[in-house]
Amino acid sequence: MPRAEDPRITLHHKETPRLTHPTLDKLHALQLLGMDHALREQMPRPEITEVPFEERLGLLGDRESTAREARRLKTRLHQAKLRQTACIEDIDYPHPRGLDKSLLRSLSTGQWVRDRHNVLITGPTGIGKPWLACALGHQACREDWTVLSRRLPRLLQEFPLAQGDGRYVTLMTALAKTAVRILDDWGLAPLRDDNRRAFLELLEDRHDCRATIVTSQLPVEHWHGAIGEPTLADAILDRLVHNAYKIALKGDSMRKRPATLAKAPSA
Repeated sequence: MPRAEDPRITLHHKETPRLTHPTLDKLHALQLLGMDHALREQMPRPEITEVPFEERLGLLGDRESTAREARRLKTRLHQAKLRQTACIEDIDYPHPRGLDKSLLRSLSTGQWVRDRHNVLITGPTGIGKPWLACALGHQACREDWTVLSRRLPRLLQEFPLAQGDGRYVTLMTALAKTAVRILDDWGLAPLRDDNRRAFLELLEDRHDCRATIVTSQLPVEHWHGAIGEPTLADAILDRLVHNAYKIALKGDSMRKRPATLAKAPSA
């Protein structure tokens, strides 16, 4: 009478799914989702058995690393609250607005963030200031930096509210820690004295420690007068303009282009 095969040492091809599923479950439980997906893709391919174990493991590890970086980037972009979907590769250089391509290439490396410098983007309305700031913020997220974008007028309104309910220290600490701060719409309205002092405190916390992007319709040379109080203006601009890259945009609004194209006769 033939002896039954010991199932502990005999592996029949029909039993393969039963033996591999626990591995997939463990990978999923350990949040190794990249390895999980990569192993599922490998399993139906018979030729994968010819690949050495170390190489297969390396492929799974590479997939896990890529998946984790993608998840981290997604989280950073969500937390950044960028106002527009923009990236460095999509910058419209042909539109005549005075863009310095060499400067933008330099900024795209992220060295300005590592050097803890600022970027000041000025120009008329509709010229693409927030979009460019978001593109630099998106690139910083890709370089593994934390980013947060806020409209400066709303942020200044939040300071007295935070002082009233006890959140002021927590708010200022959070603003100081973020690697890249984007402050949109600087100089739209006159600053009150409490606005000036809160803004100075924010810049003081970040000076030579973190990078800041500021967008404004006002040219930089008009900022001192817009702040209003000469002593505080000197202190604010010393921390904001010192070691800052300046992008002064000019030309017609880019929002006019769709209307112009719509009116153009068809070929």
